[in-house]
Amino acid sequence: MRSPKIYGVLLFWLLGTVAGFAQEITVAAAADLQFAMQDIAARFEKDTGKKVKVVYGSSGNFFQQIQNGAPFDLFFSANLDYARKLESAGLTEPGTLYEYAIGKIVLWVPSASKVDLGGGIRVLLDPAIHKIAIANPEHAPYGQAAVAAMKKENIYDGVASKLVLGENISQAASFVLSGSADAGVIALSLALAPNMKEKGRYVEVPSSGYPPIEQGCVLLRSSQKKDAARAFLEFVKTPAVAELLRGYGFGVK
Repeated sequence: MRSPKIYGVLLFWLLGTVAGFAQEITVAAAADLQFAMQDIAARFEKDTGKKVKVVYGSSGNFFQQIQNGAPFDLFFSANLDYARKLESAGLTEPGTLYEYAIGKIVLWVPSASKVDLGGGIRVLLDPAIHKIAIANPEHAPYGQAAVAAMKKENIYDGVASKLVLGENISQAASFVLSGSADAGVIALSLALAPNMKEKGRYVEVPSSGYPPIEQGCVLLRSSQKKDAARAFLEFVKTPAVAELLRGYGFGVK
């Protein structure tokens, strides 16, 4: 028979576990944040003891899911307009819209590739490149930026048949990393991530070649954990997080 002391310890552990889940917030985050957000969430958890669960995907898909009642507390979009539209629809907490970063795109190839990146994005016309990975421009801001950059250089018609579409920018990056594509137009934040940094080469696509990838976040009105979500949002606004985002290649105002 367990002693009352042991029962007390078990009860304390159980209550602590329940309390921990009660403090856990769920964040819907654009796929370009996959590595940066891991660092941000870890720092927040260490500082506050509050847990952060992050789900990654394309901003357009999250936008649709949130409109249909998906149970997220915060939305970090790679397209500021999606966050603005949710705000206009009354689906966010007033005054919580925040532009946290500006994304950048790069042309990335595996280390073994013989392609010369000196010519920038026009190198995609090279016959040696058979498949080009980008995020689906139907709902992914980075895919839209990639298409815009190709059209700016008047190469889109020449490479359209080579395009392989990822559901989001992270999947597009995985296609070229795995060899399923010869090159990819991906987020700089992913090119700088630990699992890609040493495995390939990249060249930045001039920002003048595509509309700014303005990224915004909002606290959702449907959130059941607004205090913890608001605390995380305020944490994201700190200089330390701004510096972290810059380290992953994001522009921060």
